[in-house]
Amino acid sequence: MTRDRRILIKNIYHMLSYAFNSLNHEGFQNVAKEEFDNIQNMFAAILCRGVNLQLKHGLYKEYVEKTEDLSVIHGKINLQETIKNKIEKRKLVTCDFDELSENNLFNQIIKSSMILLLGSSEVEEQYKKEMKKSLLFFSTIDEVVDIKNIQWSSIRFQRNNQSYRLLLGICQLMIEGMIITTEKGVYKIATFVDDQRMWHLFQNFILEYYKKHYPELRPHSPQIPWDVPESTDMTLLPAMQTDIVLHNKPKTLIIDAKYYSKSSFQKQFDKQTIMSGNLYQIYTYVKNCDSNNTGDVSGLLLYAKTDEELEPRGDYMMGRNHIGVDYLDLSVEFEDIRDKLDSIVERELGYIIRIKKMQNQ
Repeated sequence: MTRDRRILIKNIYHMLSYAFNSLNHEGFQNVAKEEFDNIQNMFAAILCRGVNLQLKHGLYKEYVEKTEDLSVIHGKINLQETIKNKIEKRKLVTCDFDELSENNLFNQIIKSSMILLLGSSEVEEQYKKEMKKSLLFFSTIDEVVDIKNIQWSSIRFQRNNQSYRLLLGICQLMIEGMIITTEKGVYKIATFVDDQRMWHLFQNFILEYYKKHYPELRPHSPQIPWDVPESTDMTLLPAMQTDIVLHNKPKTLIIDAKYYSKSSFQKQFDKQTIMSGNLYQIYTYVKNCDSNNTGDVSGLLLYAKTDEELEPRGDYMMGRNHIGVDYLDLSVEFEDIRDKLDSIVERELGYIIRIKKMQNQ
């Protein structure tokens, strides 16, 4: 059984629901009830519903630069092109102007994503029919020329396009993680998202889970300052960016989420051990956070469980600080995943969750 079948597709939906809170919107209730046998159908269902909801409110428009030959002046005169018109005895003025248009990058990405899914043999016909209907409203919108090179980090959300955050998040996860290039720019859909994309989803899911159910623990992902003298030149020191930090005074828990599709271990002298880089990383975070050596700061390496028989688990006292290693099995029912995340705050922070569990049921 391949790794993608080991992860329940429904759990991917739950993880997305936390990472993108808008999936909890009432408009997605029917999607949440569906049973998916592959990841492509799930993405198609979410995209279909999300696009339909967006069409009801109207597609996002933004100003785009246009250049046209006009009989009257509109915007700025393009002198060079206007002179050409004069030479060719055309009584037109070339103008540069900004115009509100639906043909912008936001809608181009969505259109390109739907077209990509239409080309997949894994997507069921019901979703293809829905996407074909939606694409009628995208007739004036261009496709993205090279979807593999979309500059996602340059996309900026503001009040008028906040509803696109989920749609573009789904498109990014699908395009970057599920598409592989064949020859001469032809694309096809791979079987599953890659480790890097799944790591981001895994990390965001855990953070957003604790934000929703345990806001009193102040879940966040801060940078930890180096415990060095103020006069130290910090130029070459890397930033210590945490994944998840929880507080239950006086205790602090730093969680470092790890996702590997194949192995959570390394081999040293024919012996499997925890990856040294991961252990050094969490140890460094904990020791620098606990600069006063109180022992109140602990760390947890939390792995997504792989197919390996050996499970990544361990408890270690390093100085006065506890460093734990544990895993989250994404192949079980979501209730079991939730119980595991709840038990972590109870075990690591001494947080009493009996009342919280009753509220979550």
